[in-house]
Amino acid sequence: MANTPSNMLPLGTLAPNFKLLDTTSDQQKSLQDLKGSRGTVIMFICNHCPFVKHLNAEIVKTASEYQTKDISFIAISSNDAENYPQDAPHLMKLISKEQKYTFPYLYDESQVVAKAYDAACTPDFYLFDADLKLIYRGQFDDSRPGNGIPVTGEDLRTAMDALLSGSEISAKQKPSMGCNIKWKK
Repeated sequence: MANTPSNMLPLGTLAPNFKLLDTTSDQQKSLQDLKGSRGTVIMFICNHCPFVKHLNAEIVKTASEYQTKDISFIAISSNDAENYPQDAPHLMKLISKEQKYTFPYLYDESQVVAKAYDAACTPDFYLFDADLKLIYRGQFDDSRPGNGIPVTGEDLRTAMDALLSGSEISAKQKPSMGCNIKWKK
């Protein structure tokens, strides 16, 4: 397991637009199609990463809870599926069903979207406000595979709760940690 941290895109950055294949519906979906009226979480994940597998159940629980509060969740996999076939789109669709994802799981085949977001690892989390300005980026919580800390989503939840209540979100944010994105050569 590689321990790659987030690059920490500058706060206030406007969410780069995209249109990608949603492996759950087999349709092209854009950021404009999927954004939430109060906020949008964009997360770079993949099928095989142990860090993502460690968080999957709590990601689904958190998404289900906050989607009812008009915060949308969008998952994107940008891994090179040619060299990492376990991250191929047809398997993304399978994982989405198995894990009961309540959000689209998009495939960034060209890796242009990951580069636009300066994504570095899986998982990598970004929270944008209603105007699609970046207000949080970094870790889901302090839990990592094998460290014994329970998975709660505390860091992301705290940022979303502050967004919903109109409170200030601390600029002191911890990078996510996970497997590096599998870039094409």
